[in-house]
Amino acid sequence: MARNRFDVDEVLESPFSMTHLKRAMKYVKKHAWKMITAMVCSALAVVATLFTPMILSYAVDVTIPAGDVTMLLLLSLLMLLTIVASIILTTVRSRIMTKVGQEIVYDIRKDLFDHLQLLPFQYYDDRPHGKILTRVVHYVNSVSDTLSNGIINFVLEIFNLIFIGIFMFLVDVRLSFIVLAGLPLFVIIAMILKPKQRRGWQLISNKGSNMNAYFQESIDGAKITQVFAREEENREIYDRLNKSHVSVWLKTQYTANLIPISVDVLSVLVLSFMYLAGVLWFVPAITFGKILSMSNYASRFWQPILNISNLYNSFVNTIAYLERIFETMDEPVTVCDAPGATLLPEVKGAVSFDHVTFSYDSSKVILNDLSFTVRPGESIALVGPTGAGKSTIVNLISRFYNLDSGAVLIDGNDIAKVTLHSLRSQMGIMLQDSFIFSGTIRDNIRYGRLDATDEEIVKACETVCANEFIEEMPKGYDTHVTERGGGLSQGQKQLIAFARTLLSDPKILILDEATSSIDTKTERQLQIGLNKLLEGRTSFIIAHRLSTIKNCDRIMYVSNQGITECGSHEELMAAKGDYYRLYTAQLAG
Repeated sequence: MARNRFDVDEVLESPFSMTHLKRAMKYVKKHAWKMITAMVCSALAVVATLFTPMILSYAVDVTIPAGDVTMLLLLSLLMLLTIVASIILTTVRSRIMTKVGQEIVYDIRKDLFDHLQLLPFQYYDDRPHGKILTRVVHYVNSVSDTLSNGIINFVLEIFNLIFIGIFMFLVDVRLSFIVLAGLPLFVIIAMILKPKQRRGWQLISNKGSNMNAYFQESIDGAKITQVFAREEENREIYDRLNKSHVSVWLKTQYTANLIPISVDVLSVLVLSFMYLAGVLWFVPAITFGKILSMSNYASRFWQPILNISNLYNSFVNTIAYLERIFETMDEPVTVCDAPGATLLPEVKGAVSFDHVTFSYDSSKVILNDLSFTVRPGESIALVGPTGAGKSTIVNLISRFYNLDSGAVLIDGNDIAKVTLHSLRSQMGIMLQDSFIFSGTIRDNIRYGRLDATDEEIVKACETVCANEFIEEMPKGYDTHVTERGGGLSQGQKQLIAFARTLLSDPKILILDEATSSIDTKTERQLQIGLNKLLEGRTSFIIAHRLSTIKNCDRIMYVSNQGITECGSHEELMAAKGDYYRLYTAQLAG
């Protein structure tokens, strides 16, 4: 089977880099004092527990042989206090870091979401939305614990290792050197395995992103899948992506598990050698209490090393996720306010294209040196073959894309030099995709104008012939709809989107296939309201049903060569050119 686009992995950086982790520290610094408090609590808890082997050693070597019951009870109480103190301190630390972790997640999510709101259409055109969603949800959740608890635990395990070493040397210097002898071997093993783990976690990140992206697209396209009976092929594609993810995950886990196995083996070897040396060479200088105490410390000595190794694995995984998160945050906002951008004055409606050239990529020019002028209040219809650039023209008026050259002017103001908000807030745009958000119908209509009254909402719906079907719904305007308008027909969704656009009271109105899913009867009723609305407004209308645009002031025929014809319906029919052939062909069909 041919490769699916979700099979293509993103480019990986092979070397381990702390750059992204350092960059993430800006989210950690805000909580520095909370983290220091948590670290102090953890350090005190660690020190408290380290006294227990020494207390035990003293009890075995001194108190028990002396039969001092009172001292034994005191030592027992002291051990209990150290354990209780450790539990309390650990609980306090856990509560602090749980809150810090969630605050870090909140900050990263907020910054990532805010940036995604600013990215141009081109960014979303080029990427599966499932991959974007994975970065916002899964990746951010995955890095939060590492950036909070992980950093503190890493520092604490270093301190823990130092404290254990100090306590070991206080018990016996010779046995301590035996314990430390296994450390160089572990360092060598770790240096061999770490690069493989780095590559593995990056691959897991990519494979998971591929799988999730395809999963979401399959959900969004479930109806089309069943229409074309594609269930079996889709299952095979997802199964391939799923197996690829599992395979990479297992290989990475095999490599990661070699480190704890190495620690266990080294720990047993060192402990065995320590017992052998203590019995054969150091008796009677080494007492049973010292052996017991050193056994405890030796076991504890390797635990921080194992924990540091596991934390390193988390850091490696986190770096892979941070790469993807910051890659999204670094995506340039190419369509943005220019330096010194001014507010667009209240629009009267004159629109001019001044030698505009535009391409979505360098391979194909969509509009080449296009120039035309529209007077205030004029209604313009754009017709022509699919892909000729009709939607591109209206998208450029709203500045959803940057021009290659030339300028788009509104009332003589270059829209590249005004703020996007002041531009788009004066425009009403209805795109081909009548997107409905989850929530009530009222909320969907009020989406572009939050201060609109209920009366204004009803009036807008009456204008576009949506009021009747809305009133018939279980809760009327307060009826809840699901994401993408589940339960609504395509025509109903289009009418709601129409009402939403009209409610914003635009100075310039853009309708891109606004009536494509509306039945002929409703369209005739809608046309009456539209004619009233279009009075005094500049409007651009794209429609494949040419009967709906006959009354426009001017009709522009857009082809691959640009605007080849322009005039009223009667003028273009009399010219018997491209528009005439298109119109007569549609009537004949």
